[in-house]
Amino acid sequence: MTESIIEEFLLTRKTRENCALVTVASIKGSVPREPGSKMIVYSDRKISGTIGGGKFESLVIEESINAINSTGEPILKRYPLRENEPDSFGAICGGEVTVLIEPQKLAPRLILVGAGHCSQAIASLAHGCGFHVTVIDDRAELLSDQYYSNAENLISNLSAQEVFKKESWQPSDSVVIVSRNYMIDKEALRVLLPQHVIGYIGMIGSNRKVKRVFEELVTEGTNPADLERIYAPIGLDICADSPAEIAVSVIGEVIKVQRKASGKHMRLKKMPTQVQST
Repeated sequence: MTESIIEEFLLTRKTRENCALVTVASIKGSVPREPGSKMIVYSDRKISGTIGGGKFESLVIEESINAINSTGEPILKRYPLRENEPDSFGAICGGEVTVLIEPQKLAPRLILVGAGHCSQAIASLAHGCGFHVTVIDDRAELLSDQYYSNAENLISNLSAQEVFKKESWQPSDSVVIVSRNYMIDKEALRVLLPQHVIGYIGMIGSNRKVKRVFEELVTEGTNPADLERIYAPIGLDICADSPAEIAVSVIGEVIKVQRKASGKHMRLKKMPTQVQST
């Protein structure tokens, strides 16, 4: 049972479901479950597994929901299952249980449009940086474990604009457009531009390509002010050349923008004039 609960919890990380993992951390006296017993509590109060049932479990479920919806921080809490204690809730088992409640911290999403060499490198680095990675491309042969073993979501049966129209966006979301065709880029941008909540939108390409896409969008009715939100050409200026270097440039910019960081050098501005002896 414990192994299946852990497998289910790992799946929720991939599907980005709001939930909490509850573990019986320690026990004293007579209690319904042993240490290590686990339960998953979902944000809609659905549960998987059990830590004992009854009033005790219902209190833990409420505490888990509060943790999911508030701080998101782990909680270690003791529940007395005996009478005549200040924080007793009427249980008469005679023991006490301490549970660890660990809310799922949802990884920020990075959605890649395009599955070429740069996309593969960006996806790999993004995974290492803790992003939940989705890749969209109609070339299903590229969306395989050979190229995207670390991506959580691979989509080939829908276009980027079809996917984007169905999305519920968050400020922590980032979209990186690195497709093979500027028309794909333009259609993706057309759907994304009204979504001002998205934290980062970037598009790869030369200055000439970016200007052409922007000019065509404006001609077709896009508000020029909306285009100021787009990071294009994409990435930090580190003279990136290879796909791996481009990935560093792009992910560096995504993190900089999402965290509202300066991106300045962190080197010391003043060097010590004398080394102090110890």
